[in-house]
Amino acid sequence: MAELLEDLARRLVDDPEAVRVEEVDDDGVLVLRLYVAEADRGKVIGRQGRIARALRTIVRAGAAREDRRVQLEIVD
Repeated sequence: MAELLEDLARRLVDDPEAVRVEEVDDDGVLVLRLYVAEADRGKVIGRQGRIARALRTIVRAGAAREDRRVQLEIVD
């Protein structure tokens, strides 16, 4: 899932080299932290959070296939 998220984020931003995803296990919940360049943060969030919501939906769908709980955080 982290690879999919990273690939999607790289396609959205102007600086794909700055994109990275960190995986953290928090009491059985997989937390994916998405880091992007400061100038690209708005592109990943989108108007009224639409793109961020879509990314969270995709990540949750992938997690359901693996029977895991997942949370996506877009980090400053």
